[in-house]
Amino acid sequence: MSQHSHGFRPGHGCHTALQEIQTKWTGSRWFVEGDIAKFFDTMNHEVLLSILREKIHDERFLRLIRHLLESGYLEEWKFNKTLSGCPQGGVISPILSNIYLDKLDQYVEQVLIPEYTRGGKRAANPMYDSLRSKADWLRRKGKMKEAKELRKQFQKLPSFDPHDEGYRRLHYVRYADDTLFGFVGTRQEAEEIKQRLGQFLRDTLKLEMSQEKTLITHASTEAARFLNYHIVNQQNDTKHTQKRRRINGRIALLVPPDVVESKCTPYQQNGKPIHRKLLLENDDFTIIEHYQQEYRGIVQYYMLAQNVSWFWKLHWLAKGSLLKTLANKHQTTIMKMLQKYEVSFQAEDGTIYRCLEIQIQREGKKPLVARFGGIPLKRQKTAVLVDQIPIYIRSERNELVKRLLADTCELCGSRENVEVHHIRKLADLNKEGKTRPRWVKVMAARRRKTLVVCHFCHQAIHTGQPMRQKGSD
Repeated sequence: MSQHSHGFRPGHGCHTALQEIQTKWTGSRWFVEGDIAKFFDTMNHEVLLSILREKIHDERFLRLIRHLLESGYLEEWKFNKTLSGCPQGGVISPILSNIYLDKLDQYVEQVLIPEYTRGGKRAANPMYDSLRSKADWLRRKGKMKEAKELRKQFQKLPSFDPHDEGYRRLHYVRYADDTLFGFVGTRQEAEEIKQRLGQFLRDTLKLEMSQEKTLITHASTEAARFLNYHIVNQQNDTKHTQKRRRINGRIALLVPPDVVESKCTPYQQNGKPIHRKLLLENDDFTIIEHYQQEYRGIVQYYMLAQNVSWFWKLHWLAKGSLLKTLANKHQTTIMKMLQKYEVSFQAEDGTIYRCLEIQIQREGKKPLVARFGGIPLKRQKTAVLVDQIPIYIRSERNELVKRLLADTCELCGSRENVEVHHIRKLADLNKEGKTRPRWVKVMAARRRKTLVVCHFCHQAIHTGQPMRQKGSD
């Protein structure tokens, strides 16, 4: 596979694709965002099988692949044929998609990149060199004030000719069916690249580019969107490092503003944190761990962004929502929950954070710890991928058996005469009306069709009588 392909491959991922853009695309003036319309639904079976035949000569195996592709699907108990496309969710769909689009990678690497890459170095900017030479001459004459003024002038100009006809560069990266090109050249040439790409997909791979999503973006004034990051070419003549404008032309990865707002939505209403009703039936440990998993997943995906600190808003809203959920569950105040669970935690970088933490002590083992917060919102310059080999463990008992062996009623906590209450399907829980009994709320929140209860609570469920509260005899 191509080194520019980062989707569904060991040692590759979204972060490695983004890191390649950030480190190797310096100076790109145009971004061409390529997107294939309904790729998995429109993959041509004959094209895919012809590609497989180039390396695989076992017709029995190829026939098996054809049967997979043409197996069809059921919708409302009606059989539908699959004349094109690859089933999404199948274990080999990512592999087949990479094999299919490897032809695109080869075309870009062997045809487009060589044609649109030339020149070893940009030509010098004559105006920049002239002003700089004059400033050096004034400095040697001792006219420091005039030399300083000239320095301010030539530092507003590029040191190399940005319109050098003898210098071109084309960069390429792909993740699944999303592609991005970085081009150093003119917009007219960028349009040619877009047209040639669409023609190759249409003629060779029988695919169509999405005209709405395939955009040409000016790198210095607009932001290209790739893997839900904003990609920009930085320009700042006033930012100097070691007396040089080192930031100009460098690619920056940013968190889009709409991403921050969308991630904050589940935790707020009218700009204020709210509690989450669906989590009220869980214990405190599970609630805190649930919030941390959501927060950690979002933040760690955007750790390569220079403005990852924008997620402090998400942290504030999620923490407020967590405290309100715990307070609502225990019918108490937010301050009491804060005093109960707030601790000081030292992160790996040495920073001290105020986090919410709960520990469950275990005899002879380390305590179980659930903690919300404690993740430094600082940019990581390099992507760290850990591809672990999955460990398949056959469970001896399913969840229901474990709950039965716990021998505890999930409604009142009694340990006498434990039984199991069953329903036919989860949709039956919606037939209980607006004033739903507590057992219905518990099953709906956990999305389970079984509930471990004592004999008294089981009888109360079937007769519609009130049930005992937790902790009662």
